[in-house]
Amino acid sequence: MFSTRSKLALLTTVLLLGGAAGTLQAQETPPAPDLWGIPALPGVEEARTPQQMTNTVRVLLLLTVLSLAPAILIMTTCFTRIVIVLSLLRHALATQQLPPNQIIVGLALFLTFMVMTPTWQQVNEQALAPLMAGKIDAKKAYDLGIQPMRRFMFGQVRRADLAMFMEVAKVDPNTQLKDVPTTVLVPSFIISELKTAFIMGFVLYLPFLIIDMVTASVLISMGMLMLPPVLISLPFKLLLFVLADGWNLVVRSLVQSFL
Repeated sequence: MFSTRSKLALLTTVLLLGGAAGTLQAQETPPAPDLWGIPALPGVEEARTPQQMTNTVRVLLLLTVLSLAPAILIMTTCFTRIVIVLSLLRHALATQQLPPNQIIVGLALFLTFMVMTPTWQQVNEQALAPLMAGKIDAKKAYDLGIQPMRRFMFGQVRRADLAMFMEVAKVDPNTQLKDVPTTVLVPSFIISELKTAFIMGFVLYLPFLIIDMVTASVLISMGMLMLPPVLISLPFKLLLFVLADGWNLVVRSLVQSFL
């Protein structure tokens, strides 16, 4: 069966466990006081009334909207155009990962806040503030709050893109702008922003492309075929960009394109 050593080890383990249990029972400490005053969250229970079901659906919808907030910010504001132009500018300079992605996205985000502030102020005054004060319901707040955003998007959308999406969605082409569905306006606005951003990026590329071509031609004429042209043209492109105050010009052009 068991050896003497195994019996002694088993007996010692039992005594230690019993002593530890007795010590825990003897040294029970009172619960810590609630220092923050935060009430405990009740458990998730089955909805028994229509009102409880409605509240649950509202919470789920709110969580869904919060999870889609970054996408809404990108697709209904000027963020798309700004971040694409800044990214194309970095590629035109051929500086690899300089400025870093965090700088590009951060600058685009703060420029978006600056450009969209008047529109968001209108949304706050017309919809959010009355909703928080209980003067209007959520549906009325949405109808009022979406109007400033629609005016901003209508100011930037290309009529050809809007007509294309209206045709795809089978919307009457004679429909007035105020009656165009938001589901048609948003993709039209995104396509227009992409085209505008690519046009601005192409214009930014031209002077740096000319510098690359001149540098490559000079190196070939001198017989330096093994020397990468980008290595020589990069300092000249940086010098041109700094002397022309490039960041000021690019940011000014981006902001004025929305006015």
